[in-house]
Amino acid sequence: MKPIFFNLALCFLLLLGGCKSLLEKGNEQFLSGQYQLAIGTFKQVLAKDSSNLRARQVLAESYRLSNRIEASSPHYEALVAVEPTFDSYFHLGQSHKANQQVEAAKKAFEQAALLTSDDRLLARVKQELRSLELAASIVEYFPNYQLVNYRELNTAGADYAPILSEEFLYFTSGRASSSLYAATGTPYHQLFRTRAEGLKVDAGSIQPLPEFRNEEGLNQAALAISPDGNTLIYARGNSTSSKDYPETTLFASYFRGAGFTQPIWLPLNEEDSWWNSTPAFSVDGTELYFASTRPGGFGGIDLYKATKLANGDFGNAVNLGPTINTAGNELFPRATKDGKFFFASDGHPGLGKLDLFVAEKNSDGIQVVSNLGKNFNSNGDDFGIFFTEYPKAGFISSNREGGKGDDDIYFFEDKTPKPKVVNVLLNVYTKTTKESGEAVVLPQTRVVLYGGDKKQLGGDVSNAQGRVRFTLSPESEYSIIASRSGYFSKSFPYTTKGKTPDPATLIQEVTNINLDTTIVLDQLILEKAIVLENIYYDLAKAEIRPDAALELDKLVKILKDNPAIRIELSSHTDSRSGDEYNLTLSQQRAQSAVDYLVSQGIAADRLVAKGYGETQLRIQKAQTEEEHQTNRRTEFKVIEIKGN
Repeated sequence: MKPIFFNLALCFLLLLGGCKSLLEKGNEQFLSGQYQLAIGTFKQVLAKDSSNLRARQVLAESYRLSNRIEASSPHYEALVAVEPTFDSYFHLGQSHKANQQVEAAKKAFEQAALLTSDDRLLARVKQELRSLELAASIVEYFPNYQLVNYRELNTAGADYAPILSEEFLYFTSGRASSSLYAATGTPYHQLFRTRAEGLKVDAGSIQPLPEFRNEEGLNQAALAISPDGNTLIYARGNSTSSKDYPETTLFASYFRGAGFTQPIWLPLNEEDSWWNSTPAFSVDGTELYFASTRPGGFGGIDLYKATKLANGDFGNAVNLGPTINTAGNELFPRATKDGKFFFASDGHPGLGKLDLFVAEKNSDGIQVVSNLGKNFNSNGDDFGIFFTEYPKAGFISSNREGGKGDDDIYFFEDKTPKPKVVNVLLNVYTKTTKESGEAVVLPQTRVVLYGGDKKQLGGDVSNAQGRVRFTLSPESEYSIIASRSGYFSKSFPYTTKGKTPDPATLIQEVTNINLDTTIVLDQLILEKAIVLENIYYDLAKAEIRPDAALELDKLVKILKDNPAIRIELSSHTDSRSGDEYNLTLSQQRAQSAVDYLVSQGIAADRLVAKGYGETQLRIQKAQTEEEHQTNRRTEFKVIEIKGN
């Protein structure tokens, strides 16, 4: 990321001796912020005298102030070896951190802490050490997102801060500047645009910003466009003219009539000596987020929010607070429609220099900040996130290794593998049983499917083959009800759990699993007795035994599935006791069965208890116990169908 986004305040005045003309030249370059020229000059000094500590100091500070702190390590190492100071050790730690040399950075910060009693400086050291500790536990916020260098769009110079507006991609680049920025020795940055649709960018039609003319001899960068497209705000600074503004500040251009106005200095800057940059509008355009070094912040560069005033300007800037801002630098804000807030920072726990972060409220309503992780961040500068399709696709900027130039534009997409789809195709076959016991197809039967929440999911009438087909989900619970006039309706549960393969083992995107089940409906005939199997009573007793209750539960289900029927529940004995005794006992047993059904939620007026004693023997001259058991039976028959 370019030094337009860093304060160019001068840190100290060098008093040098020896090699006077070369040292004076380098000192003048450094004091005027021409860091790249100063680097070249003092490298010459070191070539003649490798022990010159003042040359080491200027080189270290020039790299740091031009945002190349990773290159300053050998010079800070030389300084602390001879003249250890808090600043030298602290910046050495930052340099090692930028190079992902964690243990070396930790030692440097710990040494810095020994060289100060200033609580503010000690707090900064503590924060850096905490950052190094937490960096090891950073996880990917957007798993499976893939970052790709947009090589067709990038140049060997700087290309960064892309935003999309009204089918155009706007970005900052040094590709067409005719002069060099002395602080870095690279071309000045200007604003460009090209046609784009989402991530599809026409790299062949790039042109300088047509809304207004780029100025030569200064940096123009980090454009923000209001949601309605009528306001452009960008950062402008680093002019070599003494008549220009001394710091990087925000300028705005407005659409008026047939075109945009010439850019003007925003009152939001307040003081022209305050550094202000990286603007971004809120989703609705009523707020402007930006970075600033104005007094009252928490560190180097902080993020602020300003509100749109009645006259269209932005004012009443408010610091975003210590959850987002740190003793380091926070820049490139981006608010999203779901209330999340993305930004770049080198103060929160990260992987190197600037990393991308997101602030959001947790389940307790407390705002927390998360690093986006290693698929977005590197040991270089990673910044300027913009979503073309939130949150699945967009752009970021980075000067990480492997790029095409300095700062490069990267695009990202959600590459989460599409889940393998498993469709469960259930064939329900409806049948009935003939007198002979043979099962035959029962067409024109209504079959209805319900989900686990009891809501109806589908229903159809079985075809000539007695089939109805439903599409179910894996690992789910259902219930199915089949009904046809003249037959007992029947319901039964159905589960797909354990009946489908693990999606992780599948290769095809869609796999269809065919399953079959059959439901047999019994014909509903008035006055036809139906034997309930396994309804036994203890000798000379009428109480319902647990094993008998299990069988009666089946009758409960039949009655609930068929709410229009009324039944007679009858009990029969064998012929081995007296007629009157058997009649009384059978009535008691039939009533016990009815009472049980009522206890299970069946209305009493749907039930009639009838004891027949030994008056309806199936085997008149029973001899064996098995034959007697056939006579000792419990039956039910439908005696009324409501509505018939």
